[in-house]
Amino acid sequence: MAVYFDHRLETAPGTISTELSWFSGAPLLAVTSYGEENGGFVTLYNEGEKILNTRLEQACHATSVCWHPSKKIVAVGWENGELLVWNEQDRELFEGVHMHKEPITLLQWSSNGTRLFTGDKKGILIVWKSDSKGRLQQNPVCQHHIQEPLTDIVLKPPPPPDPSTDISELARAAVSGDESALDMFNWKRGKNNKMMTTQFGPSEAMSFFVGGASGGVYFVNESGQCIQAFSVDGPVKKLMYYEDKNILLTITDNLLLSQHSVMSEGDTKELLKVKLSGKTDQPNFIWASKGLLVTATGEMVIRLWDLDLDDNYVLSLDGHSSYDQNETIICLAYNAERGIIAGGTNMGNIAMWKYSPTAGYRKVDGDEKWKLQAPATVEGPVRQIKWGSNRALMAVTTIANVFILSEQVMTSSYMDQTAVVQYGPSSLSIEMFTTGNHHDLKTDIQVKGICTTKDALAIWNGKRVIIYEYSSDKLIIKAVGSFTTDSMMICLYEQNVYSIEQNKVQVRTFQGTVKQHLVFTDLEGDPVSIDVCGNYLVIATEHGILKVYDLVRREAKMHCNPKDLADFVHDFGGVISIRCNAAGNRVSILTRKNNGVPDNKLYLWDVENDSIQYFNFETGRGEQDDYPPPDGKTEESDADTNDAERGKNQAAKDIAGRRPLTHLWDPSEPKLLVCEANILTVKEEKDLKRKPSLTKPMEEEPVETMIVSLFCTPENGVLIQDSFAIPEQYNSLLGVQVPYHYFVKKPENLMADDGTSVQHDHVLNSETGTAVYPKLVARKVMRDFVGLENSDKVTRDAMMNFSYYLTIGNMDEAFKSIKLIKSESVWENMAKMCVKSRRLDVASVCLGNMGHARGAKALREATKEPELDAKVAVLAIQLELFEDAERLLRNCKRYDLLNQFYQDRGQWSKALETAEMYDRIHLRTTYYNYAKHLEESGDPGAAIPHFEKSETHRFEVPRMLLDDAVQLEQYVQKSKDKSLRKWWAQYLESNGDMEAALQYYEEAQDYMSLVRVYCFCNNMEKAAEVCNETGDRAACYYLARQYENQNQIKEAIHFFTRAQAFGGAIRLCKEHDYEDQLVNLALMGRPEDMMEAARYYEEHPRYQDKAVMLYHKAGNFSKALDLAFKTKQFGALQLISGDLDERADPELLQRCADFFLENEQYDKAVDLLAIGKKYWEALRICMDQHVDITEDLAEKLTPPKTDGENDTMERLKILEAIGEVCMHQGQYHQATKKYTQAGNKMKAMKALLKSGDTEKIVFFAGVSRQKEIYVMAANYLQSLDWRKDPEIMKNIIGFYNKGRALDSLAAFYDACAQVEIDEYQNYEKALGALGEAYKCLSKAKMQDAAMQEEKLAQLNHRMALIKKFITARRIYTEDSEEAMKQCQVLLEEQNVDSAVRIGDLFGFIIEHYARKERWKAAYAALEEMRGRIRGTNITYFVNLKTIEEIHNALNIPLSRTINSSTMNGFHTKNTENEEEEEGEFVEEDVIDEMYNTGGNV
Repeated sequence: MAVYFDHRLETAPGTISTELSWFSGAPLLAVTSYGEENGGFVTLYNEGEKILNTRLEQACHATSVCWHPSKKIVAVGWENGELLVWNEQDRELFEGVHMHKEPITLLQWSSNGTRLFTGDKKGILIVWKSDSKGRLQQNPVCQHHIQEPLTDIVLKPPPPPDPSTDISELARAAVSGDESALDMFNWKRGKNNKMMTTQFGPSEAMSFFVGGASGGVYFVNESGQCIQAFSVDGPVKKLMYYEDKNILLTITDNLLLSQHSVMSEGDTKELLKVKLSGKTDQPNFIWASKGLLVTATGEMVIRLWDLDLDDNYVLSLDGHSSYDQNETIICLAYNAERGIIAGGTNMGNIAMWKYSPTAGYRKVDGDEKWKLQAPATVEGPVRQIKWGSNRALMAVTTIANVFILSEQVMTSSYMDQTAVVQYGPSSLSIEMFTTGNHHDLKTDIQVKGICTTKDALAIWNGKRVIIYEYSSDKLIIKAVGSFTTDSMMICLYEQNVYSIEQNKVQVRTFQGTVKQHLVFTDLEGDPVSIDVCGNYLVIATEHGILKVYDLVRREAKMHCNPKDLADFVHDFGGVISIRCNAAGNRVSILTRKNNGVPDNKLYLWDVENDSIQYFNFETGRGEQDDYPPPDGKTEESDADTNDAERGKNQAAKDIAGRRPLTHLWDPSEPKLLVCEANILTVKEEKDLKRKPSLTKPMEEEPVETMIVSLFCTPENGVLIQDSFAIPEQYNSLLGVQVPYHYFVKKPENLMADDGTSVQHDHVLNSETGTAVYPKLVARKVMRDFVGLENSDKVTRDAMMNFSYYLTIGNMDEAFKSIKLIKSESVWENMAKMCVKSRRLDVASVCLGNMGHARGAKALREATKEPELDAKVAVLAIQLELFEDAERLLRNCKRYDLLNQFYQDRGQWSKALETAEMYDRIHLRTTYYNYAKHLEESGDPGAAIPHFEKSETHRFEVPRMLLDDAVQLEQYVQKSKDKSLRKWWAQYLESNGDMEAALQYYEEAQDYMSLVRVYCFCNNMEKAAEVCNETGDRAACYYLARQYENQNQIKEAIHFFTRAQAFGGAIRLCKEHDYEDQLVNLALMGRPEDMMEAARYYEEHPRYQDKAVMLYHKAGNFSKALDLAFKTKQFGALQLISGDLDERADPELLQRCADFFLENEQYDKAVDLLAIGKKYWEALRICMDQHVDITEDLAEKLTPPKTDGENDTMERLKILEAIGEVCMHQGQYHQATKKYTQAGNKMKAMKALLKSGDTEKIVFFAGVSRQKEIYVMAANYLQSLDWRKDPEIMKNIIGFYNKGRALDSLAAFYDACAQVEIDEYQNYEKALGALGEAYKCLSKAKMQDAAMQEEKLAQLNHRMALIKKFITARRIYTEDSEEAMKQCQVLLEEQNVDSAVRIGDLFGFIIEHYARKERWKAAYAALEEMRGRIRGTNITYFVNLKTIEEIHNALNIPLSRTINSSTMNGFHTKNTENEEEEEGEFVEEDVIDEMYNTGGNV
């Protein structure tokens, strides 16, 4: 809880302050004032003290003030247009050039302070350049004359910095040698010898928007150019810039708000235009956090608009008694560091709303995130408020005065049932709980610290200390001493005052006389915290040195050796506070880390053992248990733990995720330590995975502040004794003394709405016996002492020991400590403790001592529940701890028990909600029970909807309303439930009201009952009409029986047919010889009906064809065929045979087959023989009579697999026979399939080869994995055009390799070589192919070895000839004559044409002669070639152009050598061979690849 101390500033009398302005870097305040005698002036204050000789004054008023953004320089604009700049650092005054002739209304520095923007009422806008001292240049940067008075200005923030100029990244890159990064720094020149001028960090905001009184909004960019951005309706009141989204807000005097999106160059685009609510007299607008616009328009509320969420809401003054109903908010200010919106009112109050978002995950409305605080108060209506830059300072101006309010946390102190709480700057509330006395103390100083004992009180303000004493009867408080000191840490013990002063602790008397010095060395550091408890004093220094002193003697003596806390605490950064227990053997310490953040651990120094322990509030565990779970698990498993361990785990989960704020020892119990712990913020908690607590449901928000009681012992460490959320009406923990916790109340809870005091606790005045209600202090009974508040010390000690032993799990000692206690209330209280500690074994003992038989039985029966929480909930219910029971059932997700609990408690809305959300299996039961409850409560009308939801209304509602026939009939009429209306019709029928019964039967669509009543009333026509219209089978059957009874046979047959009761209709037809209707009825009926009709027809020779048909339809094929053969119904035989299957009689099948053979219907005969498993006979007929074997027939002819060997061999023979027949019929795929099933893959491959299906041949060869099949497939593929399909060539080579037919592969390579020579004249590739052929042939294992040697020799000879020709062509460029000689030698070789074509040799020679222009020799060679290769077109070997050149050179007609009609045009590109050439390229590439890989031989 904090208060604001007000300090009135020294101002000139008779003046009015108009404007406040804080400097951003220091507590410097500029106050603008004016008076009739003094004119206008600006006064500067430092921390509220007036700075002498700095008043800036003129005869006219100061109209605007603006501080430099980073330096102690303030600019002031005046009514006469003058501009003054005061440098407080150098204490110099600069006067700007007097260029404004009208009052200066705008003053704004750029973001870095290098520019100053000024504007006046005439519309003159000037941009000044400023130096580091604030002096303005004589000539402005630019000047614009805007044709309207200027009203407001706002800077346009600079664009975000370029990541490429990030200084840290550039430095790393520069160190790595990045040339471009080095160029970015000013000390290195760029590549063009140009100095780089890159600026690091954010650039300066020097562009801005200004608004005018005529509605114009103008933009001035960094270059000084001014353009009108847009205009609005009405004078511009306020310009505001939302930087995150680059949105400019413009608000006019009539509260018209417009949003404009701002582009990088200052262009704007309108997004939204809206009229704000509120009054238009002097509205006030501010930003509160990102995108949250706050508006005050002179009402009791302020309006907030969240631009990001598009949400708006209001905050009012309701909820606090300090405000008047006519109070209005005039001005606003926002403190971003503390998240507080402050609003000044017309009655001198400063209302404050603190941003307090929920710590849980529940979505809340915007107004719920802001909590109204206690107001600060000043004299007079508030005109303006401004938050200072630091120290929580707020400047407030009223009409006549200026105040600076400084925030001060209200201090308090408690000792020995005496509590002192500050509730004002100089006001204290003192509560004497021993006597019930209350005192309000007004002091002479503004109190900043309090310390009390049962006999004395010390207060101080950092300059002076005042000591008060209480009289023995606590009725009188008197000052007994006062002395000056700057100490802010003071403690009292008996008649001594202990104060921290510089590097020592002074021991003084109440009058200030120094009695003793407790000095600390430089290594130990200055003392920073001090505490007294019992007879012991503990001191902590800034370096973590802890010292304990014994105060029993006249002087303080060291109780033990000092302890250096820094040696035991990781990341120690200092001591926040220190406390000592009553025995002086344990010290608790709160510390901070090196980064200044408070540590989440509370450390405890065991003085006797000289050891340090800790309790980690972040995990909720003491040092002995604070370890990560094994194997990286995040949650503990409760499967192997007992109730005590489970309770300890849950207690840890309850308080996990917190940080200790205060820690207090009980003044009489040295083991009991009580702490106040706050929840960690979202930022601090982001790495902490909160675990579900079994005592707090996850959907509830985490409690912000908790009180945690700990037991501290050397044997068992630090253990949790109890924890609970601090009640909402309490502000903080003040003290602890068994059996009470003492709390400071919140100021807003002191008064009720009607102005009366809200009383929660009272004590009795020891003298008068009247109840006394403390004003600011409340006490709460400890959990273990409920009902024992007034017990004696022995009982309290026994309960404390019981609680301690129960906490550590020593049940024997726990029961020993309370064995003498006979009070049932004590045992009841202990039983309630077991709900918290989850000790059901202890609870059963407590219930027994209480004599609570019902509870003991319920607890014993609850042992069958699997969840511990469910068992504990049963205990809580028996002890009437209903909130705990509800929480436990919810956390263990036993929604069935929770539902029953709500029902038993009569909380039906919660029961229904639980059933609908989580316990839907019992939803109908819950509705039923609630309906029964309402019925018993005398509210049948409300019970009806719930009976309907439980789907029991068909019985329960008539039962409930049976005594009220009128209401029951009304309910039935309103209800659309057919079964209910049927019941009502039956009820009416039983009462003899047939007409009404018929009506309700019809509405219920109960046609059977409708027809029954009509028949009863002898209205057969109406009954027949109903049956014909509805076709209801039951109604038709009933009516048919009625007609049959009346001997109306035709009508009976008709309605039996409508009822699909064909048996009854057939029976009547037979009895009355209705043969024409019988067959139709039989066909519509069941097989049994058909058989019955067939037997009837069989007995009548005229209708035997119908008998055969009916037997057939009924599935009795043998009987149908028998009768068909007897009566020679061959047409029926054909129909019946089509439905025969393997289940038919074989003899019957044979008879049918013979019948079809006689009638030359061979396909049907074969089909029946196959069904009858006469496979060989069927195949013979297929072969002889050329019956096509379809796929379906082939499957029928295929015998099923059996286990017998003979049957298997027979099956294979049949399969091969099927394959032979298929081959004979040309069905090669079917033959392949059957051969394959028979296991004869060779025949299967032969059949597949005959089919010519290349894809399937390749696939079959691949899966067969037989050499012969590989060779067969390769031989087949050679018969295809393999030259143009690379896949075929690869498959040929692969299959020959897999089949090890290397001689065949050699022949294929030989063919490839010949193709290379004939088609492409590529002798190099041909030589490679022959080489592969030679390799394959040499590896082959031919039966005739001599032939193999002969073929190898031939290949070798051919390869030698080709090599000579290749060599001749290769050496031609170096020695052409030698090449010609070798060609001549080749021409003389025998059988040279088997390797090298003679035409290619002559062509090579002729080209040589032509190239040498030896035309005669060329012509002679040409003639010789014609003689040796007659009948061949020589242009195939010699270029036509070369031939023409030879003939032209010798003047010989070309026709003597070439006949143009015989040219094949191989070298001429035409349409016909384009496709061939394209294929040739493919072939050549494949062959090349084949030679390079060696054919994978």
